[in-house]
Amino acid sequence: MHLRLASGYQQSAPSGIGAGNIFRIEAAAAIIMAAWVILRGSRRAFMGAFAVGLSAFVAVVLYRYVDIPAVGPLPAMYEPVWFFEKSLSALAEACAAAGALVALIVSARLLPPARREPTLK
Repeated sequence: MHLRLASGYQQSAPSGIGAGNIFRIEAAAAIIMAAWVILRGSRRAFMGAFAVGLSAFVAVVLYRYVDIPAVGPLPAMYEPVWFFEKSLSALAEACAAAGALVALIVSARLLPPARREPTLK
């Protein structure tokens, strides 16, 4: 959805970073995390997928209800409406974050301690 909508949002700052490019970066992060989860299915992959899904969901909800001004090169992206594509995107992001969190919890319970990935200290 982010890739589909990106070109229309780039018009807000055609010469700067723009919301369209932020959408493209978010889409690339989601694709990379999905591939990592599919190929590895590791706890780190689930953590990454959770972080990307949650950050995208928080951003869409935050910019729906809070008028945050432009900060440095990041444009103001306040959009006080819900429309189908935006709602579908928010739902997919919430489901991705929730699914990754469930996978993370289940993987922690199923793996014996010796097979778990080492934790960072």
